[in-house]
Amino acid sequence: MLNCTRLPHLYYSTASTSHFNPRLLGATKVNDALQLFDEMLQRQPPPNIIQFNQLITGIVKIKHYSTALMLIKQMKLMGIHANIYTFNISINCHCRLNQVAYGFALLATISKQGFPPDLTTYNTLIHGLVLADRVFEAVELFKKLLRDKLCEPDQFMYGSVINGLCKVGHTSKALELLRYMESGSCKPVVHQYNTVIDSLCKDKMVDDALELFTHMTEKGVPADVITYNSLIQGLCNFGRETEAAKMLRDMEDVGVPPGVDTFSILVDSFCKQGSVKDAEVAVQAMVRRGLYPNIITYNALIDGYCLRGEIEEAENVIDRMMEQDIVPDIITYNSLINGYCKKKQIDKARHLFQDIQDKGLIPDFVTYGIMLQGLFLSGHPATAIELFNKMQEKGLTPDICTYRILLHGMCKNSQCSDALALFRSLGNEDLMKDVGLYTILIDGCSKCGKRNLAMDLFDELLSEGLKPDVRTYSVMIRVYCQEGLFVKGKELLRKMEENGCLPNSFTYNVIVRELLKQNECGEAEIFLEEMINRGFMPDHATFENLLVRIPNVGKDSRLRTIVLKLTCVERKDVKST
Repeated sequence: MLNCTRLPHLYYSTASTSHFNPRLLGATKVNDALQLFDEMLQRQPPPNIIQFNQLITGIVKIKHYSTALMLIKQMKLMGIHANIYTFNISINCHCRLNQVAYGFALLATISKQGFPPDLTTYNTLIHGLVLADRVFEAVELFKKLLRDKLCEPDQFMYGSVINGLCKVGHTSKALELLRYMESGSCKPVVHQYNTVIDSLCKDKMVDDALELFTHMTEKGVPADVITYNSLIQGLCNFGRETEAAKMLRDMEDVGVPPGVDTFSILVDSFCKQGSVKDAEVAVQAMVRRGLYPNIITYNALIDGYCLRGEIEEAENVIDRMMEQDIVPDIITYNSLINGYCKKKQIDKARHLFQDIQDKGLIPDFVTYGIMLQGLFLSGHPATAIELFNKMQEKGLTPDICTYRILLHGMCKNSQCSDALALFRSLGNEDLMKDVGLYTILIDGCSKCGKRNLAMDLFDELLSEGLKPDVRTYSVMIRVYCQEGLFVKGKELLRKMEENGCLPNSFTYNVIVRELLKQNECGEAEIFLEEMINRGFMPDHATFENLLVRIPNVGKDSRLRTIVLKLTCVERKDVKST
């Protein structure tokens, strides 16, 4: 079995090198470190390898990995022999530079030169593999270490593997490893639990995360602010703000003070739910605790007000943040520009768009996307296309979201032929095989009266081996119904289910509405019942179509009965509010 004990803490006692120690510890700038390195090389005899390792470790800490490797190479040329600690530094640098293969090459060199790899060596390699997204290789190496008893993993190694597994979506495997740790001598600490709890929350398994949290505390591992932040974020993502607020109180009760990030999560969640008043109450609560909003908190508030169309309030928040010497960033202005666009105040949006550039801020994909949507929405398609071209001139390559906004805007402004021509000219396989773009074009062509072209595009999508999503199917069902091809529309509805794509509220509303428009009340009745049985309700447009047809159906009609029931439900809802 190889020796996997950690290197002892470095100490220096030789008279010939002791005068370097204060400078070694204070060498936090690269130029200072390089100057000191040259002085050390010129000394006769030169300082020992421990002194050089200490200096190079300082360079690594300030993330100058290539410089550290260069110095190690220079040491070798000067005849200064490396030790295991030097090799570990080199492996770490290569891993940080995404050169894991060189790290493994050094592992072979270590063995040949008679240095047994230690725990740090393997920790560095496993961590490097995880950083390079080669998680499964990291897991295999970890298994080999256990199987061959090459070393006893420590907290750091377990943490790297657990983090890697969560990173690639194998949270269940990470949880298994956590349980394995619990049964061994190296018990998990809060860091490992936090990684799994956070991953469970991101995997939409909040209740499992809460269960693990309870298990952790029962094991005597106290939660920290990171634990609570992950759980609060997870609860908020599912609209469980009441539970999240209770968890904030619970953390204070057990002596874990919430931080600015904790309150910012709540503020952001309240704003996304449209409850800006509750968000402001959360801000007041954090201030009472001696915490002050940061740029993230203010951005959440600004976005919340803009989503509600309360632009003046959003502008007031910007004034408040500037009074606190917090400079608005591109995210701040994106929200405000979006607010102007939603209110169709396109001139204000354009002025602000130019103003932020004059201030030195660079618009990002989100900024351009918002501006494009705003220009199309306000009936300025030519200006939108001009802005799209300027975006490319400035070196920003449009992504899939930008193209979706562009094609959708063109179709909405009766430029379906131009949108299709642009799509054909993309020359990018990933873009031209995007179901979302096809769906936009199919929808646009159908609304422009080019239903045959819409059907051709759907056939093309299928021939390319692409899988329609629920939106694509719903749009095509509408196209078939509009063409009077009800049989094909119904067949497609059944086919989408066979293909594992379940119809949603939009799908059912589309088919019921189109059938009603064609006075196919009997067929509409069947799908309306199916829709309600699946937990979906008619939207406003469908309900209006139903109401106007009630006088034309018999008193014993099932359709009349359904509508009366729905009307009663609606009245009850109104009374309850």
